[in-house]
Amino acid sequence: MGTVRDVTRDLLRELGLTTVFGNPGTTEIPFLTGWPGDFRYVLGLQESVAVAMADGYAQAGRRPVLVNLHSAGGVGHGLGHVFTAYRNRTPMIVLAGQQVRSLLPGEPFLGATDATTFPRPYVKWACEPARAEDVPAALAHAFHVSTQHPQGPTFVSVPADDWDTETLPVPVRPRISGFAPDPGAIEELTAALGNCQRPGIVVGPAVDADDAVDDLVRLAERLDAGVWASPMSSRCSFPEDHPLFLGFLHPERRALARALAAHDLVLVLGAPAFTYHVHRGEPETSLPPLFLISDDEQILARAPQGLGIRSTPRLAIRHLCDRLPQSRRTPPASMPRPAKPEATVPISPSFVYSVLAGTLPGNAIVVEEAPSHRTALHEHLPITARDTGFLTVASGTLGYGLPAAIGAALARPERRVVAVIGDGSAMYSIQALWTAAQEHVPVTFVIMDNSQYAAVRILGEAIGGEKLPGVDLHGIDFVAIAGALGCRTHQVTEPDELSSALTAALADDQPNLIHIRVDPNPQTLY
Repeated sequence: MGTVRDVTRDLLRELGLTTVFGNPGTTEIPFLTGWPGDFRYVLGLQESVAVAMADGYAQAGRRPVLVNLHSAGGVGHGLGHVFTAYRNRTPMIVLAGQQVRSLLPGEPFLGATDATTFPRPYVKWACEPARAEDVPAALAHAFHVSTQHPQGPTFVSVPADDWDTETLPVPVRPRISGFAPDPGAIEELTAALGNCQRPGIVVGPAVDADDAVDDLVRLAERLDAGVWASPMSSRCSFPEDHPLFLGFLHPERRALARALAAHDLVLVLGAPAFTYHVHRGEPETSLPPLFLISDDEQILARAPQGLGIRSTPRLAIRHLCDRLPQSRRTPPASMPRPAKPEATVPISPSFVYSVLAGTLPGNAIVVEEAPSHRTALHEHLPITARDTGFLTVASGTLGYGLPAAIGAALARPERRVVAVIGDGSAMYSIQALWTAAQEHVPVTFVIMDNSQYAAVRILGEAIGGEKLPGVDLHGIDFVAIAGALGCRTHQVTEPDELSSALTAALADDQPNLIHIRVDPNPQTLY
């Protein structure tokens, strides 16, 4: 026997959840009191920042993570990035405080009414235990649901007076592993791949999340199949300098259908089929025959056509590699790369990415949230790392990139992390720079400042919007803000200043922010 607090801490130790991200409130004091020396508490100055940091930590480290939030108000602040964690399929357990049980019938101050319904539908499971004694078991349950494929956040609400109750230890069970495809379905796919002439592969973020990039490279090379990145992919699941890489599918039906028209069979691996963002009419041609491999039954159910095969990516890819002979097809032509951009004033985003590509160490992690410059990123900063080389937000919820980079650096201290963030995106979570300074994480934050919400303006004008209010941003001094929060800073206004600023920042063992004024002229997003 022991208190719920002690039993829970022993459980968290055995589950590897001793790094906790949070922003404390009074309902969390009983959980946090007497904080153990072998636990690490990473403080975010707002709950959404804490959740996004935890997400980056879990994504980069391929490990589950615990977030501690404050009752209803704190959970509410964090829900934007709980939604992100759901879309990112992040193994995250959200542990929230709740008022003491005796006060709950009277709807007390700081109480969460129907606490488990608040984060739904963007958690896989939610619970407020019926008894204090059940808190450790609820957390063990949440861990297994969260880490089971498809992974995602779970939520446990704990009344403040539960932590001092006596309870029994909870036995720790190993994580539930991935699962293999149905043998009959994989044989049907193997036969189809053997009989087609121009196979294509569309790869999504689940491949990198399952540490299967090297396996996918072997499969593509065995098939001589061109590989596309799925629309709006939040990770890089195929090295972009590989000769078989064909580029990035657009989140628009017509453009996507045109890109895939050259194939007589398309295998979609670890991605939806497909994620769209804009609509410009129905495609002129239908999609080729599709085979979809996913660990998510909802993705398979939503697919408009094709044979769905439920499996975690790595096991399915290995099953295919074991069955397929080496192809004798002629490989498709490689993706053409644009010329190196010129140094201009104002500095172009393409130039920033080009210089960054020539400066980054080979195993760097790039965290990105500059939506209006995504095309320039794809063209001039190929991601080549085969282990979590790239992270961005799958949900479209702004404010993720800056704190996620901090979490990634905490999870992978042996690697350099560079966050490329738009000025608008940065201001959703700028206070995360304080955590970067307090934790001494050597992240390089590159702020591309075009003084506007350019993505909103570009898409708005594309659909006929005129004189849109609320898209212009002016007068934000990122150097002053970052310096006040404890980061080292660099101001770049001329092209020849960029390389030296990046080199200095990447060589430093402290967080650095580089503020770059970039060309404000709008570009085409897709």
